[in-house]
Amino acid sequence: MGSERKAGVAYPEELRKFVEEAGDNLLVVDLRNPNAQVEPEDQASISLAGLPNEDYRPKAVHIPFDRAANIMPLPEVPKDTPIITHCGAGGRGQLAKEFLIANGFNNVINGGGPKEKECWEIYGSK
Repeated sequence: MGSERKAGVAYPEELRKFVEEAGDNLLVVDLRNPNAQVEPEDQASISLAGLPNEDYRPKAVHIPFDRAANIMPLPEVPKDTPIITHCGAGGRGQLAKEFLIANGFNNVINGGGPKEKECWEIYGSK
């Protein structure tokens, strides 16, 4: 029984529908921090699935979430852009989702991250 799902992480069915409805407008925001001094747990997640670049995960951008300050740079997209936030398993994904909504973004969902395998299969290659 003991599910590891973090609070606020969307269920696979929700994500599937969100990705389908978003189509080409989808933006995936990868919040993981490659600096092991800052976020040591991200190293395992990054080894499962690398950070996005021009060739890998073209709908994704890398915008690390600053957990200490509880902020992140805002993506430069319209406020109604369908956005999936993710970190390794969803903790910062939820903080980022709440931060984006507080800053006027109105179509944001928390996708968890590579450790949420069923969710990751839906949007991890986007």
